[in-house]
Order: sequence, then structure tokens, then C-alpha cells
Amino acid sequence: MIAWVLYDLANTTFALGVGSRYFGPWLIEDRGGADWQLSATIVAAMIAVIILGPWIGALSDHHGTRRPYLVGSTLVCVGATALLATWGIVPSLVFYAIGTVGFHSGAVVYDALLPDVSTPESAGRISGLGVAIGYTGSALALGIGMYLLPRAGYAAVFRCLALAFLLFALPAFFGIRERPRPRREGRPPGLLDSPGTMVRAWRTAARYPGVIRFLIGRFLYTDAINTVFLFNAVFAKLELGFTDSQTDRLALLGIVCAGLGAVVAGRAVDSVGPKRVLEAALYSQLAGLVAAITAALTGVQGIGWLVAVGGGVGIGAAWASDRVLMTRLAPEHLMGEFFGLYATVGRFATVLGPLVWALITDGLDWGRTAALAFLGLSILLARVVIRGVDDSRGVGNTGTAGV
Repeated sequence: MIAWVLYDLANTTFALGVGSRYFGPWLIEDRGGADWQLSATIVAAMIAVIILGPWIGALSDHHGTRRPYLVGSTLVCVGATALLATWGIVPSLVFYAIGTVGFHSGAVVYDALLPDVSTPESAGRISGLGVAIGYTGSALALGIGMYLLPRAGYAAVFRCLALAFLLFALPAFFGIRERPRPRREGRPPGLLDSPGTMVRAWRTAARYPGVIRFLIGRFLYTDAINTVFLFNAVFAKLELGFTDSQTDRLALLGIVCAGLGAVVAGRAVDSVGPKRVLEAALYSQLAGLVAAITAALTGVQGIGWLVAVGGGVGIGAAWASDRVLMTRLAPEHLMGEFFGLYATVGRFATVLGPLVWALITDGLDWGRTAALAFLGLSILLARVVIRGVDDSRGVGNTGTAGV
């Protein structure tokens, strides 16, 4: 369990350090790039993950083991991260895309390992602990950036983040003990089989109550959460007038709130169920967006600090609860495949979110505040969609039709 939890710490150094805090400002502010360049790169990476995610999940189900796929994906991400800001904008965008693919591919099998390190009664607590410890990785990433950026520049920050990712991932490489699973007979699914695998997976998912509805809802709220995560540093600096040090402190406050939210949410999941906790998380995230929009419209910078509170608690609670909800809905023998779909809808959302952001900010010239308002509408719609999901234990084992 400890090895699994530490991996959450490891990959969060990339998620926050590269994906949220430092790569966007390096590209847009330091190198004079545009929002659309970052958006286009994310879209390309997410298309790759959409293809690879279900395939990797199906492969892990077929071979009966997930750790080798976790190791390979992590090493891809670490290598690409170490090369960021080395040769200019275009190469760095390529490496950012590769690192993003590695990061998300690893998350497919990592999340599917949750049943191996927990019981149905402890899954929420362990998931929440993983998210909370993961935000220690966020704090570490910020500490690395705050120390190295003024002294050595962005390239040194990215290399140190890559090293931190690798070091904290090593326990998962060697310490996770998977439950025995039989290897399936026949040929393993090939990459060219991925479209067919995805279609079959969606058809299979439709036979399990609530799965499709949950995945649609996840698409909507992940669209908002991931897009805010990618552009929050840019928004804080360019729309709210935060300095570099203020942006770091804002992120640190968000990390603390997210960690606390994850711990509380994880325990609540085991007592009241993951769906109710997820719904509360969405309301908290929405409150953070309202605070950001209010701060931008009124020019009262102090309101912007509330973004970290509502948004941080909401993000931590959402990630602590929604993967537990997936384990409640998915049958054990299809856990990898269903988590492939879980990752795929998240990646579709990460494609749509930056595209809409770029369309609203650069294409329509409505500005970043309008883009943030659109993301709030996505969260409201997600809340409506997941209302009908039943998160009773054992739902995923019924195999009856339903949405």
C-alpha cells in the first residue's frame, strides 16, 4: 500500500510542476508563445492517450499484470521531462507531448492497481491518502521551482522534477504486490486492435449499471478541472496580476487545501459512498471558479486567494472519490479495460478543454474569464448527469444492462 501511495506523490511532481505551474509560463511568458500552442500540444498528446489508454488497459488484463506497464510509461515521462527547455519551443513542445502521454498511460494501470492494495472497505481511505500524499509531491515540485528557477532557470527545474518523479516511483516499481490473475488465452490485443478494443469496451461497459452515465459525467467535470489546472498559473499572473512569488503561494495554498480535502473525502467515501463525496467536490470546485471570475471582474485580487480553497478542496476530493466510484462500478476481471475507458474520457476532456479555452480566449477574443465561466457550466452539467449513478458495493458484479 505504501509503495502505491508513494507513486501518487511521484507523478504529481509532473502534474503540478510541469503540467500546471512551470511549462505554461515558460512557453507563454518566458518564450513569447501563445495559449493555442500549449492547447494544440495537449490535444495531440491526448489523442495519443485516447488510442493507447484502452490498449494498455486491455494488455494488462490479458497478461494478468500491470506493473510492467507502469514502469515503462513512467520512464517515458521521466525521460521527456528531463529534456524540456533544452532546445527551444518546438522540441520542448514535442517532449511535453511525449511526457504527457507517458504520464497518463501510467495513470491507467496505476488507478487499476487500487483493488490490489485495498479492500472494498478501505478503498476510499487509501485512495484519499494517495491523493493527499500526492500533494506532498506538488509541494515538492513548487519547492524545487522556487529554489532553482531564480538561480538556474527553467531547464534545471524540469530536470530536477524528472529526477524527483523517478526516485519516488521506484518503490512502486519494486514494492507493489499484485493479486494473482490468470493470463488470458489467445493473442494479446495489438495496437492496431485499439479502435476495435475501445468499441468492444464501451459495449461491455453498457451492460453494467451506471458506468456509461458516470463516464459521461467524468468527461464533463474533468474537462473543467484539467483545463483550470493547466491554465491556472497563466490566469493568476495575467488576469489577477499575481507575481511569481504570489502564484507560488497560491499554488501552495491550493495544495494544502487539496491534501486536506483528499484525506477527509477518502474517509467520507468509506462511510457515505463515493458518489455523494464526488458531488460535494464538484460544488467546491464550482465555488473556486466563481471566486476566480469575481476576482477578475472586480479587480479585487484578495478574492483570488479563495480560488485555492474551493478549487483545491474540490480537486482533492474529486480525485479521491471518483476512482473509488469506478472500482464500485467495474467488475474485477475488466478493471484494467474499464480504467482504460476512465482514462480515455478524461483525455477526451483534456482535448476539448484546451480547444475551447483557445477558441474563447484567442479565436473569439472573449478573454480568459469567459473561458472560466464556460468551465463552470461543464461542472454543473456533470452534477446533473451523475445524479442517477448507483454506487452500492457490488454493482459492477451484476452484469445487467443499464446506463
